[in-house]
Amino acid sequence: MEIPDARSLPPEAQEALRERVVHAIVTEGMSITEAARTCGVHRGTASRWVNAYRRHGGGALAARTRGRKPTPLLTPAQEGRLLGALVNQTPDQVGLHDTLWTRDAVADGAARELGVERSRWVWGRWLKAHNFTPQRPARRAYEQDPEAVGRWLQEEYPRIEAEAKAEGAEIHWLDEAGVRSDCTSGRGYAPRGQTPVQPLPGQRFGVNYLATVTNLGVLRFMVFTGRFTAAVLLVFLARLLASRPGKVYVILDGHPSHRAKKVAAWVAARAERIRLIFLPPYSPELNPAEYLNNDVKANAQRGGRARNKGELAGKVRGYLRATQHVIWVVKGYFKAEHVSYAA
Repeated sequence: MEIPDARSLPPEAQEALRERVVHAIVTEGMSITEAARTCGVHRGTASRWVNAYRRHGGGALAARTRGRKPTPLLTPAQEGRLLGALVNQTPDQVGLHDTLWTRDAVADGAARELGVERSRWVWGRWLKAHNFTPQRPARRAYEQDPEAVGRWLQEEYPRIEAEAKAEGAEIHWLDEAGVRSDCTSGRGYAPRGQTPVQPLPGQRFGVNYLATVTNLGVLRFMVFTGRFTAAVLLVFLARLLASRPGKVYVILDGHPSHRAKKVAAWVAARAERIRLIFLPPYSPELNPAEYLNNDVKANAQRGGRARNKGELAGKVRGYLRATQHVIWVVKGYFKAEHVSYAA
């Protein structure tokens, strides 16, 4: 029977063969010639394996990747440039038409800036190897001022926090939101290619609510069915003050009802109890109350869809009341990346 060439064996089998030959010679005292003949390898090959084992130990017998070493796709300098662009810039900032980094955008950018032309599939594997994954983007308004956001994070909020501590005041983050009867949330399993159907009321209706959260787990809310106005805000603020013993700092966005003259006058008359502080414009991601809104919209109707406005108001009120009693859930809203500065 013809003995197969050991070079045709897979790497794991070659490693096992080297170990068997060395074991026969070193441990069992078999001669190199006899061990080579028994295991079907050339005497010189067996001798080379034994010498490598005696010089470098068992690691010299381990399987290794065969063939030509792969050529890196990019030089270290090119890789640094491309990674810097992916992390710190958007495609349109480097002269491309895209606003998000896709495989095609990376391919176009690499060809244009680095002179490296490869297919989108190659760049997809490169992105995966460098720990980049496709993700749904967060929305950000064009009008947002990055410098104002930076000042808020680095200077303004730390100062506000220190002033609240000096006055013994609570910091409440306020936002208003609406829940509609026809909003869809969550996902459901279905056979591949068959989109699941979620029954919804044919009539559209909705309810609104105002809420504040604190990093200590305090949640206060008010559900209403009409339009949000300055008068509604004042009712909520009055209830908030009635439920809190000390001074309250309320941080909120620049909605016109928040900046109404009657609101400013009402707050000025109660300056010893309440202070309003406005977030940078177009920066909802800085408000932890936004994560409460996401929670309510996704889960308030999980137990069944409301069939009328009154039932929807009851579901929203019930979910907010239940959340109000679970402090760790409210605290969890402050653990998200963009609002962890307020935790």
